[in-house]
Amino acid sequence: MTELSFHPRHVLRAFLRPIDPPLMLLLAALLGFAFLVMMSASPERLPSLQVNTLVALAAMWVAARLPPQRLLSLALPLYALGVLLLVAVDLFGETSKGATRWLNIGVTRIQPSEIMKIAMPLMLAWYFQQREGQIRLREFIVAGLLLVVPVGLIMIQPDLGTSLLVTAAGVYVIFFAGLSWKLIAPVVLIGVVGIGAIVGFGDHLCQPGVDWYGLREYQKHRVCTLLDPTQDPLGKGFHIIQSTIAIGSGGVLGKGWMDGTQTHLAFLPERHTDFIFSVLAEEFGLLGIVVLLVTYLLLILRGFAIAATAPTLASRLLAGAITMIFFTYAFVNMGMVSGILPVVGVPLPFISYGGTALVTLCLGIGILMSIQRSRLLAQA
Repeated sequence: MTELSFHPRHVLRAFLRPIDPPLMLLLAALLGFAFLVMMSASPERLPSLQVNTLVALAAMWVAARLPPQRLLSLALPLYALGVLLLVAVDLFGETSKGATRWLNIGVTRIQPSEIMKIAMPLMLAWYFQQREGQIRLREFIVAGLLLVVPVGLIMIQPDLGTSLLVTAAGVYVIFFAGLSWKLIAPVVLIGVVGIGAIVGFGDHLCQPGVDWYGLREYQKHRVCTLLDPTQDPLGKGFHIIQSTIAIGSGGVLGKGWMDGTQTHLAFLPERHTDFIFSVLAEEFGLLGIVVLLVTYLLLILRGFAIAATAPTLASRLLAGAITMIFFTYAFVNMGMVSGILPVVGVPLPFISYGGTALVTLCLGIGILMSIQRSRLLAQA
């Protein structure tokens, strides 16, 4: 009988086999940024950040080992589970700070809306693969309905940031599946007109007593604060004002690691989560921002390269959507902390503190690795 070989070299090779080196290198750079900035912004959270990172990397490795078709086979049950849990949140969820987003399952609390960030693109990629070669308007309508159901349940909670990310994940899949620009253009036009109306008539629309259909009062205040944060500098506008001061005061080279005054004098709110980009900008300046942006750009380019060479329609749609989700996270977070977009609670990808978001994002990296590995195995 031949004995099984457990030589360390063979074990290490088997462990590293599903890992895509360029993606892993870029992820390591971003996580290095996260630890470096967190040591300055909130050092007491470093132990839990280490645990979150290990859990997220384990989830990434498991996803990378699973073949894309196996991942797609989980799409329907994962989507159904996510919708059922969102309904359960609406019926039995725990309310905190005016929002009902958490579900107590006995041993811990979970936020079911996070499941949809992965389940949504998986579900739509699986759906379009089932109809490959016969995708017509009807298929896009059904895909839109599959998207609207969980997004509507998330908005009821309310959670504008998560609903935006889930919507983006679904829309990206639908767009890459071949949605006609004739259908996209009217939506874009309506959005542009709506934004123009808010900017042009902001003084009237932001008056007390003026209701915005479909938005809560605090969401209205976020938009109005974006238009003119100085109207309430110690209240609703405080976050944006302090954030922009921190970003601007960093200059070209920054004030130095752990020397940010806005951060360490506690002027900057939520400096370990939503506004961690402001900490980075203050302490590392424009140079640090450029390095971070280049790292994100390389990550997105690598994701698109994997999507372009993916062997199946579903894997191409999934890889393209996940890559665009990374872009959406970064764009929305940087936009809101710099006063370009309303504050909607979207973290800076791989940098902001938060275990659930980190696990979700690393699962996305793992799915990209799985798709790349399947292509290499197909060519072997």
